[in-house]
Amino acid sequence: MDNFMAARSQMALSLGFHIIFSCIGMVMPFFMAVSHFIWLKTGNPVYQNVTKAWSKGVAIFFATGAVSGTVLSFELGLLWPTFMKHAGPIFGMPFSLEGTAFFIEAIALGFFLYGWNRFNRWFHWFTGVVVGVSGLISGILVVAANAWMNSPSGFDFVDGKYLNIDPIKAMFNPAWFSQALHMSVAAFAATGFAVAGVHALMIMRKRNVGFHMPAFKIAAVFGVVAAILQPLSGDISAKMVAKRQPAKLAAMEAHFKTEPYSSLIIGGIPDIKNKKVDYAIELPGMLSFMVHDDFKTPVTGLDQIPEKDQPPIAVTHYAFQLMVALGMLMMGLGIIYLIAIFKKKSWFDKRWFLKLFIWATPIGFIAVEAGWAVTEVGRQPWIIQGVMRTADAVTPMPGIGYSFYLFTAVYFTLSLAVIFLLYRQIKMVPEIYDTKTVAH
Repeated sequence: MDNFMAARSQMALSLGFHIIFSCIGMVMPFFMAVSHFIWLKTGNPVYQNVTKAWSKGVAIFFATGAVSGTVLSFELGLLWPTFMKHAGPIFGMPFSLEGTAFFIEAIALGFFLYGWNRFNRWFHWFTGVVVGVSGLISGILVVAANAWMNSPSGFDFVDGKYLNIDPIKAMFNPAWFSQALHMSVAAFAATGFAVAGVHALMIMRKRNVGFHMPAFKIAAVFGVVAAILQPLSGDISAKMVAKRQPAKLAAMEAHFKTEPYSSLIIGGIPDIKNKKVDYAIELPGMLSFMVHDDFKTPVTGLDQIPEKDQPPIAVTHYAFQLMVALGMLMMGLGIIYLIAIFKKKSWFDKRWFLKLFIWATPIGFIAVEAGWAVTEVGRQPWIIQGVMRTADAVTPMPGIGYSFYLFTAVYFTLSLAVIFLLYRQIKMVPEIYDTKTVAH
């Protein structure tokens, strides 16, 4: 592995782990706040205990997200010094504001965890809401920085120099809203189904059903609503990609030829050499309609992109297809859940219904990982779209391969620690969270 691939692999590994920790860390506080609110309104001690249990999970993911996020910050400077030298003054503002949001989140989480029996009931609940809101804002700010890499703005690039820098315009670049919306909805869908799946497993095993059923329903509602809304955010995001990154869209769809009535490709194996897709389902005109709102207007194909500026087609296409397939699967499961709520309440006691959510536990995060692969691999060979190539930004320092192997070991160790802590939390439910109630 050469230094360039090692640097890219290390960054991909770090992002791949951090995105899971950060998604759960910024979404679960909202689950916690809803459960806490229901307890305050009804006095039902089950919801107090669910809130307490979830708050421990939030603390675990906050700590691991802080560690992995800090590592990423250092990696940007150490692995990509040329990128940071030029880009830092332009898109540094969202990172600075993200730091502020992170500190607010940390303070609010401390208040919430140690505020039981010490604060006013509603102020204590409000601190939990602040944890969620500040975490969500933190995530949106980081995505805004990534969106700038996909849609650079807020500067003039003249003779290799970055002039007339406007950090506000850079932060609110053309792609920030579509990416932030798509990522935020994806985080709610993935976390909702993951948390619901864990509680569904406990319900199916008949363990503390009185505790796990309310938790399952709260998490599932968040996941279901997000999954049903996700195609709308995906459409907004895809239209922005078509406008700002036509090469990425062409790779996502394995769209080799620019022509009227451009076909939407479902599945298939790209044949790069012969510029075609084998074994795919083609819907003529649908890609044109989705991009241009009419069936005839051509969508830019890879034949209009110089080969040196094309992203890896197969990886981008497969990742995109996987993301869409899993997203549709979650939306289908969401519709089943809505039927259960309004028409078939008896389904909540059925093993097949619970098994659907158990099987769906990981699919949201697999979709998130696939989506980030599309975002990052689909931008190649650029680190700043159309301005700076990734190969020109990497550090000249040797030995990056060893760093990659070291960080791989660190992240897997961190993941094992998280799994152990969460497993212990679940095992502690009968002893702590489903046998007694602590007065506020």
